[in-house]
Amino acid sequence: MTATPANLPDIDAFTRPYWDAAAEGHLLLRRCAACERAHHYPREFCPHCWSEDVRWEPASGRATLYTWSVVHRNDLPPFGERVPYVAAVVDLAEGPRMMTEVVGVPDGDLRIGMELEVAFRPEGPEGPEGREGREGPDGQVTVPVFGPPRSPGSQG
Repeated sequence: MTATPANLPDIDAFTRPYWDAAAEGHLLLRRCAACERAHHYPREFCPHCWSEDVRWEPASGRATLYTWSVVHRNDLPPFGERVPYVAAVVDLAEGPRMMTEVVGVPDGDLRIGMELEVAFRPEGPEGPEGREGREGPDGQVTVPVFGPPRSPGSQG
């Protein structure tokens, strides 16, 4: 897949820890110290109580499928090259919902509430066979996707 600015995230000083962790195979969330609720996507404040006392925290990588759609047509580059793909929303074990893609599960096997586990896919000019997956001069970044659990008790 050829990367374009449309399908790669904007990485800044605030989100850098999230993307660096993804490149190392770990999913991070933000947790509020005031109300103790986790949230995703990363924000500098808590969307529940508006506190600015939020911190990065490792996520378990476990999730359940909330909803999905199999995309058979997408005219926007580079997504047209990927069809069909499964666009999904998952409930992370820590509570937040996350938009993602489900990989490695046949369409007919998808079920609401099925267990999934985070996996990581390099995106960018060098694609899945790219170097180490960190956003850099070549524009590559590693993104979290979800698939079947690898083994009981494994973590992302």
